[in-house]
Amino acid sequence: MTKYLLAGVLMAVTAPLSASAGTVENACMRSDRPGANRTLCNCIQQVADMTLGGGDQQRAASLFQNPDAAQKVRVSKRDADNAFWARYKNFGDMAGVYCAN
Repeated sequence: MTKYLLAGVLMAVTAPLSASAGTVENACMRSDRPGANRTLCNCIQQVADMTLGGGDQQRAASLFQNPDAAQKVRVSKRDADNAFWARYKNFGDMAGVYCAN
């Protein structure tokens, strides 16, 4: 039930945003991850639009290209990195629910 409610809200809010590819969607498409395709990457972008600001989206996109950097952010002692990681983790959790097959 929650998944369908979330999907409805995300689709209603992001419908105007889906006309052009965003930063996260482009990074997703360029990544070498198996299963990355236009539909999945667009879905992930929709969730990014709902959960991350522009600067966070650019930073998240950089992690698609350099997964080792994600580990550095995750274990960082800097407050700014910890705050970003909390937002990034929320984004990932939401994308996992919303974009699951």
